[in-house]
Amino acid sequence: MKLQQISIFLENAPGRLYEATQALGDAGINLRALTLAEASDYGVLRLLVSDVATARRIMMEKQFPARIDEVVAVEIDDRAGSLARVLKPLIDANINVRYMYAFTGFTSGRAVMIFSFSDPDRAIDLLRASGIEMLDAAAFGMRESAG
Repeated sequence: MKLQQISIFLENAPGRLYEATQALGDAGINLRALTLAEASDYGVLRLLVSDVATARRIMMEKQFPARIDEVVAVEIDDRAGSLARVLKPLIDANINVRYMYAFTGFTSGRAVMIFSFSDPDRAIDLLRASGIEMLDAAAFGMRESAG
């Protein structure tokens, strides 16, 4: 249940985020989830998009360095303690969460957490064994590709 996420490296300057998102919009690529993190002179824009391969090609053509990473999307109850319950089996197995971001989910009372794990395959097995619901590309309206 791994998803392909595009990570775009943007100069931390006015208009750069606009240029990247405008180019994706012009190409008809829908943004499904995103986070932007600052790192001094540059930021990292991480996106789940409707067409990862096309998004990466467009970003590279526009001189925005971009790579494709694997992430896991987990749907949880939108209430206190839900995230801790997801993290517990991972901590017990010594799996590190490199980064994560969230948004309210597709249904009322649910939230979606997007994770980058140190060992995504093992994390998926543990989450599945714990009865935790993961989302696939179809849930996001994403076209799967080899990247």
